[in-house]
Parts: sequence; C-alpha cells; structure tokens
Amino acid sequence: MGQDVRSPRGPRCIALVGPFQSGKTTLLEAILARTGAIPRAGSVDAGTSVGDATPEARHHKMTVGLTAATTSFMGDSYTFLDCPGSVEFAHDMRAALPAVDAAVVVCEADEKKLPQLQIILRELEELKIPRFLFLNKIDRANKRIRETLATLQPASRVPLVLRQIPIWKDELIEGFVDLALERAFIYREHKASEVIALEGGDLDREKEARFSMLEKLADHDDALMEQLLEDIQPPRDAVFDDLARELREGLICPVLLGAAGRENGVLRLMKALRHEAPGVAETAKRLGASESKDALGYVFKTLHSQHGGKLSLTRLLAGHLDDGATLQSSSGGAGRISGILAVNGAYDTKRAAAEAGDTVALAKVDPVKTGDMVSSGKTQPAALVAAEPTSAVLAISVAATDRKDDVKLGQALMRLHEEDPSLMVVQNAKTHDTVLWGQGEMHLRVASERLRDRFGVKVASHPPAIGYQETIRKPITQRGRHKKQSGGHGQFGDVVLDIKPLPRGDGFKFTEKVVGGAVPRNYIPAVEEGVVDGLTRGPLGFPVTDVQVTLTDGSYHSVDSSDLAFRTAARVGLNEGLPQCQPVLLEPIHVVEIVCPTDATAKINAILSARRGQILGFDTRDGWSGWDCVRAMMPEAEIGELIVELRSATAGAGSFTRQFDHMAEVTGRAADQIIAAHQHAA
Repeated sequence: MGQDVRSPRGPRCIALVGPFQSGKTTLLEAILARTGAIPRAGSVDAGTSVGDATPEARHHKMTVGLTAATTSFMGDSYTFLDCPGSVEFAHDMRAALPAVDAAVVVCEADEKKLPQLQIILRELEELKIPRFLFLNKIDRANKRIRETLATLQPASRVPLVLRQIPIWKDELIEGFVDLALERAFIYREHKASEVIALEGGDLDREKEARFSMLEKLADHDDALMEQLLEDIQPPRDAVFDDLARELREGLICPVLLGAAGRENGVLRLMKALRHEAPGVAETAKRLGASESKDALGYVFKTLHSQHGGKLSLTRLLAGHLDDGATLQSSSGGAGRISGILAVNGAYDTKRAAAEAGDTVALAKVDPVKTGDMVSSGKTQPAALVAAEPTSAVLAISVAATDRKDDVKLGQALMRLHEEDPSLMVVQNAKTHDTVLWGQGEMHLRVASERLRDRFGVKVASHPPAIGYQETIRKPITQRGRHKKQSGGHGQFGDVVLDIKPLPRGDGFKFTEKVVGGAVPRNYIPAVEEGVVDGLTRGPLGFPVTDVQVTLTDGSYHSVDSSDLAFRTAARVGLNEGLPQCQPVLLEPIHVVEIVCPTDATAKINAILSARRGQILGFDTRDGWSGWDCVRAMMPEAEIGELIVELRSATAGAGSFTRQFDHMAEVTGRAADQIIAAHQHAA
C-alpha cells in the first residue's frame, strides 16, 4: 500500500478555492488564528480580515484579488493563497494554481452553487492538482451528510471520499468522527476539539462509513481489497498511506467537515495537509521542471504597491535564491532582485534569501510578468505554464475626467493589465476611444475604483461605440468638381465617378477606366485617396462599405491641377453622390456561443430572443455533465450587457464567447433611432 509519505516536505503552498461566498477568506482567518500567525481571527463583514484587505474588497465585502499569507504548523511552513470565488476574478486563481502543492476546495451544501463548484474542480482536475474538499458551515447543515455528498458528487469526476462524519445532537452537529483515526471529537468554539469516547449509535455509523471509505480506497489498491474481502482490518498507517497516495495521484477527493466562522475542523484540516499533501519536489515534477542547481521559480501574481513599486509573487520550485540575484525570465529579459519579501498579506518583512518551496514577493524585477518562469542561471528558462485569460465579455470606454491625466491614465491601465491580464485595454482607431474589456460588471467596477483610489485617476465611462456602417442600394454616376481661384496658381480638379453597390462583405474597390488622358495618370492615386476620404462618413453618419467606385472621366488644367485638387474633387463627388444611392444602415452581427447549466437553458433562450438573437441550436457541452452549449446569431448592440443577464440566470456560472460574422441591414424605426442617437452624440 505504498511508502510512508507523512514526513515533512519543506514549505508548502496551498490554494483556498471555491464558489463565491463559500467562506474561503473566513477559513484563512481561522487557519491563521489557530496556528498563531494572528492573535485572533478577523472578520470580512467588519473589514478586519488579513484577506480582502484592499479598499475595493472591504467596500464590496468580497474577494476581488488573490491574497497570500504564511504561517507555520507543527514546525512546517505553509503559504495559503486565498483565491477569489467569483468567476469575474477567476484569472487570479488560474494563474496561481500551477504554483500550489494542493488545493482546499471550500464549499457548502448549496445546490445553486454546484455549477460554480464544477468549474473549479474541473480546473484542478485538468491541472492534476491534489485537492481536499472542505465542507464549510457544517453548523448550519440541515441534511444528512450522505445526502449532501450525493448532491456534490456530480461536480467531481473522481469520487468524493468522506474522511469524517458528523456527530448529531438534537438536530444540530456538535462534533465529528475521524474515519481514518477512528476517533470522535466534540467541537469547542475557537478552541481545539475535545476527544470523546466513540460508542453507541455513533460507533455503528463510524464502522459503516469507514468501510465505505475503505471500499473506495480499495478500488485502487488490490492488497486492501483482499483484506476487506477477508474481513481483516487494515493497519491504520497503511490507510493513511493509501489516502495520501490516491490524493496525490488524483484518484480521490477527500471530504473534511468544519465551520470556519467558529474555527471548527481547522486543526484536523491542517493535519491532513501536513500528512497527505505533496511537497514542492512533486509540484516541480508535475510542471515538468528539469533538475538544476539554479534557483527556479514561477511568478503567479504581479502587484504594484504605492510605496514598494512592482512586486512579483513567486513560488520557488527549486534551488536557493539570494537577494540581489539576477533572474532570467522565460518571456525574455533579465532583472536584478531589489528585495525578497515574506508573503504575509502586507509584503513588508524582508528576507535575505529563499529556499525551494518558499513563496515570496520579489521586488522591482521589471522584465518579469505573471506566468513567467524565472531562473538564477545564465540561460533563459523554458516556459512551463500557459495561464491564458478567458475571453472578455463586457467593455466600457474610459477617459480621464481631467484631460491633463491622459498620460497618467495610460500608465495606470498598463499597470492594471500587468496585475490582472484578464483586463484588456484596446484603442479604437476609428473613435479614438480607450476601451477597457473585462470579465463582468463587478470586474470593471473594481478596475475603475483602483484607477481612482490607487493610481489617482478619476475616469468617466460609457458603453463603447457599436461598429455600425452604411452601404448603398442604387448605382449612380456623379461628377465631382473642385475649382478655386485666389490669385496666383488656382486649384482645379474634375472627375466623373461611377458609384455602385458590392455584395455584402466585399468592402471597397476602386478602379479606373479613363481614356484619352482626361485625368492624367499621376493624379489617379489622389482621386482614390479622395474617394477613401469620402467613405469615412456617409450620409447617415457612419463609415461606408461594400461600394465600388470607378473613375471614368474628368478634366484637368495644365497649371492649376494638383494632387490636392483632384483629391478634393473626388471627395466632393462622393459626398454629393452617396445620398442619391439609397443609403442603408448596417449593423455587425456576431456568432455567440453560451455555456450554461442545463437547468438554465430555457432562460438563456428567452434572453437571446429578447435581444434579437437568432438561436442556431444547442447541444450538451462536450465533457461537461449537466451543461449545455447554446449558439446564436446576435447583433453587437445587443451583446453589450448580455453577460449581466446571463450571470443572473445561471447563479454566476454561465459565460460566452463571441465572434464577428457579418454585417446586416437595419431598417425602419430601429435604424432611425440609431441614426438619431449617433447624430445627437456627435
């Protein structure tokens, strides 16, 4: 049944993950308090927690960014990464997970949060990260533990294995039985649990539950299976070895019970982590890191502090790292460390060095970014992690309220993107707007608050411009003439243009059929430039597309003609001709692909229909039990706040991707409203 794996494995790094408001930050407080890192546990509601320490997190009473804190337990060092539960801030979790030795998935017996739990467990499964499930708020439980486990099991592709069962008294849970230790404990608020005798009905329940646990372990251990068949009690150490091995190999997900708010179940969780979670050597192997004497680290988060400058949160996977060392980064470039700081929520305690397994903040290593591997060696390390953000789903146009802050805004947005790569900044060349793309309404709200509070830039925001265009239905021939006499050389240009519509999607074509030198060939490029000028804003107020313009005739003056004159004549001809061509408004249509829990599919279809969406079909989501994938054609104008309705209908779990497909005509009242709004805005 394997070797004894319960020896210390150096400093450990553990992720606290789970659905929104499942109690991750409260659990971190309980761990820090029970291990002596802080005098007493703080509170999220009171704004006194180590996690959620930023002004934005305190204001919204939710985790909006990763928090790291280090403590020690029974002589071992542990760094816990408290990851946001909201899908809008999930990139912090995705970037951090490759660095950790194991994860504690904090959840509660709430069926509404099952899709969120499934998303998180799927991330861990695909990354092959060992994971415990901490069933929190057990003091509020109103279901038997087997019912709860049956509810949660569909979220996990591996068996959820009960490590503990509750002790009930008058419909309330007052303690638990550890099935591996075969001991019973009574909870004591903010104190260590008290061991009691295991007897009566609790003893019978323990035997039944323990046998069920051993059966699941025996699925991957032939020797244990033989012992169970022969009714032989396996040695306790062998059971612990099996639990540790099957956890590390991703064959099971052990389930522990507790109530973080009362600090119940915390020490038992810490002992499970100490005995069963792998160490940094196994994590480096999982990432595919080659053995080397040089220090090797993974940067999982970038921060810009107001006083300390840039900080790179790094897990050292191998070697020894001294302050002042020069690091090579997998993305290119090298930088010298200006300080190694302990990770304790405040990043203010300096260290002289870091060892394999340590999680530290490296100061002012400018070339390094989130997702990089860094090495103290002479050569650039290989990139082992690809933590790409998911597609952005909501956008706002932002501008500094004070024009003198424009440069400051650009620098602040660059730093925000460096801290959180799931925030994208795009410059709209047509409207000259700065568009900030994010993962949802709260994500963008927090970004705006950070711009104001941390970087001192107040911004005004509005929905980004929709990519409306216009085209024509009717061909015409139009003369464009520009003549100006103002003493000395005048200006003269004269062109005849054939303007006709093209099939949808063909864009713009310019040709010429001039004969007899009516327009000298050296002026034809200027004519094309003038036509392009005229297409930038059509009679309806939008860029013109799907048009062919042919220069057929014209005239010139040997002295007064020039490139500028012919360019102006072409623009005049187009501006006078397009209103006669029956202009029509075009709007961009996207293919939208939505993933959602199956029980929300009907709501999603209704939302799409209400937003002028044309449903193309839906199917089960490949590899995701209980999920659907809905495809639809939808106008870009209707996609704007689609994510807000989608998240509301799916308890925060649904998302979508979009891709431009084609331009389609808009007529009647809808077109009139769009044109009027555009003219008013201009």
